[in-house]
Amino acid sequence: MARTPTTEIPLGFTAPKFELQDVVSAKTFTFEQLKGEKGTVVMFICNHCPFVILVREEIVRLAHDYLSKGIGFVVISSNDAENYPEDAPDKMKTLAEQLQFPFPYLYDASQEVAKAYDAACTPDFSVFDAEDKCVYRGQLDDARPGNNITPDGASLRKVFDYLIANKTLDFEQKPSLGCNIKWKG
Repeated sequence: MARTPTTEIPLGFTAPKFELQDVVSAKTFTFEQLKGEKGTVVMFICNHCPFVILVREEIVRLAHDYLSKGIGFVVISSNDAENYPEDAPDKMKTLAEQLQFPFPYLYDASQEVAKAYDAACTPDFSVFDAEDKCVYRGQLDDARPGNNITPDGASLRKVFDYLIANKTLDFEQKPSLGCNIKWKG
């Protein structure tokens, strides 16, 4: 299990545009269609990573708690499904249905969207404000496989609460940590 952190890049960049298919509905979505009125989290996850497995139920709870408050959820898997068949679209669909994802689960077959967002790991979180400017690139919370901390989404919850209150983020951002994205070739 490789421990790869979020790539540190300057904040303030505009959310890259995309058009990706949801593995459950087979509908195509864009950032514009999924973004929230107050802000948007773009997360790169997958099915097999132990870091994601640990937090995926908390991600669903976060969506249930914040979608109605104006936070949009963009959830993408960009892993190479040929070499990592657990992350193939049919398996993604099964997982999304099993966990009753309240958001589309998008597949980035070309991996171009992950590259545009400088995603490095699963899970990898970037949060954008109402003007689509990145204000946060960091962790969900302090939970990691083996550290006996129960996922509670504390870091992202704080970010979302600041966005909803129109407050400027004024706290340290700890990078996310997870498995590296499984790049093709």
